[in-house]
Amino acid sequence: METMRESWTDERLDDFAAHVDRRFDAVDQRFDAVDQRFDAVDQRFDAVDKRLDRIEDRIEHGFARFDARLDAIQRSMFHGVIVLTGGMLAGFSGILVLIATQL
Repeated sequence: METMRESWTDERLDDFAAHVDRRFDAVDQRFDAVDQRFDAVDQRFDAVDKRLDRIEDRIEHGFARFDARLDAIQRSMFHGVIVLTGGMLAGFSGILVLIATQL
């Protein structure tokens, strides 16, 4: 029986090398396809990022409008408190004047 060393002729080694080269070429092609798919995914993520940026801008604009409305409500409440306080003070003053004139 021949040993493995004796059965590996130069011709068989050349065939093996060519076979390995073809296999690596196929692997390279598959990696190229994977790279192309990653490029497509990157483009889709870029599009999603742009859409999220637009949504974020709309949300920030909405919060700015909401803040402005809250500021307007606060001003209205402050003015209302001043008017009510003035009315109460005028009422108490009137009561005090009435009590003072009745004594």
